[in-house]
Amino acid sequence: MTDAHPSGDKRFKLLDASMKRYQFQPDALIEVLHKAQDLFGHLDHDLLLYIARNLKLPPSRVYGVATFYHLFSFTPKGEHTCLLCLGTACYVKGAAKLQATLEKQWDLKLGDTRSDGKMSLLGARCVGACGLAPVAVLDGKVSGNLNPEALLQLVKGWDGDGTR
Repeated sequence: MTDAHPSGDKRFKLLDASMKRYQFQPDALIEVLHKAQDLFGHLDHDLLLYIARNLKLPPSRVYGVATFYHLFSFTPKGEHTCLLCLGTACYVKGAAKLQATLEKQWDLKLGDTRSDGKMSLLGARCVGACGLAPVAVLDGKVSGNLNPEALLQLVKGWDGDGTR
């Protein structure tokens, strides 16, 4: 078992238990990254190094795997998240209009979280729902066949007062 984390943060103890369950095997990296994100909300630089050290992996490999999958986040997400699919089918059917609408409405760029922490606007190469294009995943729920007006209706109230 690894030594306790110097910060005293009990989440590290839970992460250590997860790594122990996988016997600190390097091929458990994705499962460990998922657990770390569940515990901490995002994967920051120090957390990735901690995982690399405990799984005896080069930090570049841990970072490479974490950046490959869109479900991993390196910054804290907002209270609400909108993940826009930017894959070919969604893009052809209007994903760029959805993106432009939300960026203007929320005064945010793709990949950012508002300074008040209320909303995050994220993008993915494909969410695997091409038949419903264009698609957004709103707080974990897939919504398809969207247009800008329908999307704004679905996210109405996310900012707390109906305005930006």
